[in-house]
Amino acid sequence: MSDSLHPSAPHHLPSFITAPGDTDVLMVVVGIVLIVAVLAVGNIYLHLHTLPERMAHKSQKLQFEIVAILGLLALFTHVHLFWVAGLLLAMIDLPDFSTPLRRIAGSVEKLAGITPERDPTEPPVGETAQAAGTDEAKARIEKAAGAKSEVHGHA
Repeated sequence: MSDSLHPSAPHHLPSFITAPGDTDVLMVVVGIVLIVAVLAVGNIYLHLHTLPERMAHKSQKLQFEIVAILGLLALFTHVHLFWVAGLLLAMIDLPDFSTPLRRIAGSVEKLAGITPERDPTEPPVGETAQAAGTDEAKARIEKAAGAKSEVHGHA
């Protein structure tokens, strides 16, 4: 094999053209850049894709699980409407309807003479809680009376 150039080839070849049998450095660099670019774009895509779920998780939303399911549906079905619905649901703060309804039901049960069922989310109501409440009320009244006696006339 001769190391001489072909007679019709220019005398000065660009640096990215390699001799036969040598490693093509440009192809290796482009391959590495391509792999890094694909991984970076995929990471950005997945980070953006989980945005509604992270928003709902940070604000402790009740609808967190629904937002997470909508995100998974959008990921696996490629229906972007699920992602938009999850984003909107993560941004909206749904009102708490269960607590007022539970309190209304308890009041109606009291009116009917039925002992209402104890709600595990409510604070315990009993003699100790009432005694603590009256002690707190007495302390507040005494503090307010003391503050009034310290205030001098404005006029």
